[in-house]
Amino acid sequence: MSSRLDLFIDRMVSQRACLDHAIAETAGMPGPIYELGLGNGRTYHHIRNRVADRDILVFERAVASHPDSTPPPERTVLGEVTETLPVILAERGAVASLIHADLGGHNRAKNDAFARLISPLVEPLLAPGGLMVSSDRMYFAKLREQPLPAGAVPERCFVYRKPTA
Repeated sequence: MSSRLDLFIDRMVSQRACLDHAIAETAGMPGPIYELGLGNGRTYHHIRNRVADRDILVFERAVASHPDSTPPPERTVLGEVTETLPVILAERGAVASLIHADLGGHNRAKNDAFARLISPLVEPLLAPGGLMVSSDRMYFAKLREQPLPAGAVPERCFVYRKPTA
């Protein structure tokens, strides 16, 4: 049985491997990156350091990140994602080239229920060919789960692609 520390390390290593893979795979695509859940800002900081020429829009209830990992106010959408994602879809359409979600907590049943709730809100935001990286399994009608990149641990991160046709 893995320790909680082992599980955390597996999640972090997997998250980095999947994000780096998704950033490379979507490098030639137009459209912003959406970061769902800022937390302390580690993944936002990681993405920002690897992507200089693309907009990153962050969705969070309330900003409580490290100062070095805090997006500018004009790139932050505050509120519950169940309310803010439909607004962004109505304003912008299906334009995101990459969406990253790390919204769950330590309760797997609650994480799964939340993933089921937000999957239909996330799916229409992604541009054709775009990728979704999530710390939890998601439930999409059209997005297809992709093989994990080298270095990622199964069940610790998930990658989905929106078909181009």
